[in-house]
Amino acid sequence: MIKLVVFDIAGTTVRDNDEVLYCFRKACQETGIHVPDSRLNALMGVSKLEVFKILWQEQLPEAPESLMEEKATNTYYIFKEILETYYRNIHVVPTEGALEVFSWCREQGIKIALNTGFYREVTDIILGQLGWYSGGMIDFVVTSDEVVAGRPAPHMIEAAMAQFGIADPKEVIKVGDTPVDILEGRNAGCLRTFVVVNGTHSAEELGALGSDGLLKNLLELIPALSLIQ
Repeated sequence: MIKLVVFDIAGTTVRDNDEVLYCFRKACQETGIHVPDSRLNALMGVSKLEVFKILWQEQLPEAPESLMEEKATNTYYIFKEILETYYRNIHVVPTEGALEVFSWCREQGIKIALNTGFYREVTDIILGQLGWYSGGMIDFVVTSDEVVAGRPAPHMIEAAMAQFGIADPKEVIKVGDTPVDILEGRNAGCLRTFVVVNGTHSAEELGALGSDGLLKNLLELIPALSLIQ
């Protein structure tokens, strides 16, 4: 029996019109990281500080670790300022089918958790705009800065399981829209990992990575879970 579904935020339950890519690009340009959009897109879903550590290691492979840490931290703080300003000034909306899926899960007695490569401050800005905290829409939120390591490590899923006293990952479903969402669900041992293809990656890209199902939108999750439940 499914007890918990763990959903990603940007691109999965919250519409992403390349806002995150735009903010990544702008932070990189301002701090001297030269990287194509395709590389940034490949890192979607990863903890944002970790993204900049990876990019600076690729940019300056021979630099000492202390310099890499300094540069990554600097870029990360600039990115945070850009990202928070951006999300405070746009209209945030759910993805197609998100609210219907949440309602269906509540009717089935299934807990709803959100996890994200974002950090807590910007997550609160996004979910506050949507009213998902005050409206009882979700049961738990965990962000990448609140665990030892973000995706593809399983720690955020494990934190959600611990919140509800769930010991068996085969009672958990993971839903996302990126390659690291798939790896996260697999590393956590979830019963199924589904990905929507209306986010940052195409059906062709995600289909080659071994998810348990590609969804055109979140509405397609309801019949997929009904077959399991």
